[in-house]
Amino acid sequence: MVTARREFEGRIPLEAMERLRGSLVDCDGEVRFALAFDTDALRVPFVELRIDAALPLECQRSLQRFLLPVVLVQRLGLIRDEADEAALPPDYEALLVAEDGMLRPAELVEDELILALPVVPVSPDADVVERDFAPTAEETAQANPFAALAGWKKD
Repeated sequence: MVTARREFEGRIPLEAMERLRGSLVDCDGEVRFALAFDTDALRVPFVELRIDAALPLECQRSLQRFLLPVVLVQRLGLIRDEADEAALPPDYEALLVAEDGMLRPAELVEDELILALPVVPVSPDADVVERDFAPTAEETAQANPFAALAGWKKD
């Protein structure tokens, strides 16, 4: 594929991505992707992956469904041995190619989408909470780990 400088485009339904499904509210939609194989000026073989998707997530502020737009362009240096990773240019991510030389585009796309998920999904349309919540005296006393020892104190 690298020598022939092949390019592929495709679509994958979200419901086909088993590892990603657990992080989504539902599986409505699909992911568009493109793969382009080539070598750079240093003769490093790579695949450039382009992903365009809208992931249905639950906003942790409003608990409402929203679509997170994901547009990725990732250049992955193709390596056969983990030791070759150090030789890759700094803007490349390493992709360890299996011994059979096969690349599974659906797994590659799913891996990149999992990495693109936010730790705490928040819709850009959600209201911002700007209120300061001062703890009560009782909450402050409960938060003090030495509060229980105060009862043992001798006068």
